[in-house]
Amino acid sequence: MAANSSIEWTEHTWNPVTGCVKISQGCKHCYAERMAKRLNAMGSERYRHGFAPTLHPDLIELPRRWRRPRLIFVNSMSDLFQEDVPDWFIRDVFETMRATPQHTYQVLTKRSERLRAMAPFLPWPSNVWMGVSVEDARVMHRVIDLATVPARVRFLSCEPLIGPLDELPLARVDWVIVGGESGPRARSMDRLWVESIRRQCRAANVLFFFKQWGGVRKDLTGRQLNGRTYDAMPRRLIPIGVQS
Repeated sequence: MAANSSIEWTEHTWNPVTGCVKISQGCKHCYAERMAKRLNAMGSERYRHGFAPTLHPDLIELPRRWRRPRLIFVNSMSDLFQEDVPDWFIRDVFETMRATPQHTYQVLTKRSERLRAMAPFLPWPSNVWMGVSVEDARVMHRVIDLATVPARVRFLSCEPLIGPLDELPLARVDWVIVGGESGPRARSMDRLWVESIRRQCRAANVLFFFKQWGGVRKDLTGRQLNGRTYDAMPRRLIPIGVQS
């Protein structure tokens, strides 16, 4: 359950948890759910339960075997902080991240309330970037919860962006990713929404990454905004002496 990734803002994925439960409108056309169904149909043992939340304890220590530094999206096929994942499991995942400083980990959740509650009891090494998904103004509280977390890098994934976010509280945010929904029945994203977020990031000195316009064929719509590609990302800290 680890693989090279085509996601523009990461290099690798690590999935000690698979499957999830939908909790907001951003989940409606979940890409991970579509992929899980496909893998189940192909006979993948890891997806024998389809998209039901499933723990894979044997994968918790997998990154310890990777010597070359990697940029790793944690649980691209799930949400680490969902209710079906026990506290001890989350702590073990964080312990693996703490013990492998050669890697940089990107953790993304929609369960910001649980993240906020658990944050004081988790290690927060400098190689862990913590983010929340913010698809529209109805879930803006996730940004407030994220601001309380003592991660070196805090980021927002505004994807799929399905509504305006004109008053983002960016005071304690380092990086914002914006992207439109892709795949079958993809909901459209208004250019004005994207431009508003870009202006807010510039005013707050926050890094801005534009991932895609989305649509049924995202390869056709591309990822340029006003004729430019936005690829800003936080700087990775790799310990001196780590083999590359």
